[in-house]
Amino acid sequence: MVRSSRLLLFGLLLLVCLPACRTAGPSNPAAVGRSAQAPTTQAGKTPLDGSRQLVLVVTESFDDNQARMRRFERSGPGSWRPVGDDVAVTLGKNGLAWGRGLHGQTPLGPGPVKVEGDGRSPAGVYAFGTAFAYRPEDLWQPAKMPMHRVTDQTVCVESINSRWYNRIVDENTVPAVDWSSPDRMLRPDGLYRYGLMVDHNAPDTKPGAGSCIFFHLWRRPGAPTVGCTAMNEAAMLAVLAWLDASKRPIVVQLPRTELERLAPSWGASELVALRITPRE
Repeated sequence: MVRSSRLLLFGLLLLVCLPACRTAGPSNPAAVGRSAQAPTTQAGKTPLDGSRQLVLVVTESFDDNQARMRRFERSGPGSWRPVGDDVAVTLGKNGLAWGRGLHGQTPLGPGPVKVEGDGRSPAGVYAFGTAFAYRPEDLWQPAKMPMHRVTDQTVCVESINSRWYNRIVDENTVPAVDWSSPDRMLRPDGLYRYGLMVDHNAPDTKPGAGSCIFFHLWRRPGAPTVGCTAMNEAAMLAVLAWLDASKRPIVVQLPRTELERLAPSWGASELVALRITPRE
């Protein structure tokens, strides 16, 4: 009788313990290795939050200066939908390096870190600043972004000790010029005829972390830049006609492996699924 009671008690204990043992571990494979997941900016927040327009620029590695660009949009916090076709763009002659932007002030993973004069375009997530043009009236339609008319007085300041570092200014509106050899934007080659400022290293500007990052026209197909993102005129005009400041447009610029790692953690796996494949 005692033996039977012990067997009954043992059986009851098994019934209680087995369900707990099944649920003690991860309930699905995605929960395994949680510490290896990509970080977000703050708990529950991502650098894509609040944006309804996104420009995606993807390379094959940090050292590539050739990339593909595609536009995406969404109506709210839902999935991103592609807009138009992907197009060829070029980057800094030395590729990409982690910059300072909406993703944070520190790198999100391994890879070079951007500094002034490194010949690399910034990797990460960034807001767009002002648009600019030599003749804004020549745009396909009036811009829905802040617009700066470029004149012979317009410069972007690259001197790291200047109070105007990493800003577009008109020299005749500044109380005192405290820079040398600025990036003069009314260029004979017309590369800045249309463009956009990328808010890298802004508004919390760190001297020496990189400045004057633009979307602008390329010199010729495939020609790299010294740190900007360049494209043909039709692609640049399409971006300017589409962007709307009220939709908080952003640019996501990453090597493919980093996009595949980070996009799911930002709730944007569809950016990976819609792969951008090189074309001739």
